[in-house]
Amino acid sequence: MPDVSLTEIFILIAALLAAGAITGLLAGLFGVGGGAVAVPAFYELFRLIGVPDEVRMPLCVGTSLAIIIPTSIRSFNAHRAKGAVDMDILRQWAVPVVLGVVVGSVIARFASPELFKVVFIVVAGFSGVRLLFANSDWRIADKLPSRPVVALAGWVIGLSSALMGVGGGVMSNLFMGFFNRPIHQSVATSSGVGVLISIPGTIGYIYAGWPQAARFPELAALQPPLALGYVSLLGFILFIPMSTFMAPIGARLAHGLSPRRLKMTFGLFLLAICLRFAISLF
Repeated sequence: MPDVSLTEIFILIAALLAAGAITGLLAGLFGVGGGAVAVPAFYELFRLIGVPDEVRMPLCVGTSLAIIIPTSIRSFNAHRAKGAVDMDILRQWAVPVVLGVVVGSVIARFASPELFKVVFIVVAGFSGVRLLFANSDWRIADKLPSRPVVALAGWVIGLSSALMGVGGGVMSNLFMGFFNRPIHQSVATSSGVGVLISIPGTIGYIYAGWPQAARFPELAALQPPLALGYVSLLGFILFIPMSTFMAPIGARLAHGLSPRRLKMTFGLFLLAICLRFAISLF
């Protein structure tokens, strides 16, 4: 691996701490796990220390999912304390979301970096446009569909989130919005979805990445005590303090915003990230 100066190490640590703070804030504010911030930050870190392109993106995604565990738990607890979480739909999603994550983790072991980006652009882009420009005609119904449909939606949310390295907030917000759920309730419930996704997703990426160490000596150097499979313990440790501290602050900010302002802010955030990924494809 290339030599890294002490100055570069301090810069990376500072950058990761700052990204951790933003990740936690976004988790509480939008009900997302913050993977859209964590993944690119990890990508630059792993590029600097020489992780091969073939495994760099899965390592970023797996570490991002690990970061989402404590962030989503704190965000979920903060929203639940305000009585905003729809526990009924969360219970309906519990099993199908986890099953989707398992399938997504298996696919991600063989996926190219472009797949992660394309999935995010399609899903988050549509959601962002809807949040910015939707009116009452953008609804499918005024109440949730039957349990099998809700379960299928949960499976898709788990699958796509495992490929994107996010906590599922984008798709769960989109789904609940289609069925006339208030934005604050959607955001709060999405934080619970992040808990369902992040724990099995992290386990899946640890399992998927462990055999790759034998193929890539550079990745082997990141194995314990610095990493577990596709989960970097170094990145995890640097992100956790700031992200868990900022998540409740983001939740309080969310409940202080008007529904329209929250939708506009979330929509602009999603489109900005989509633009960044779209440019990186060319």
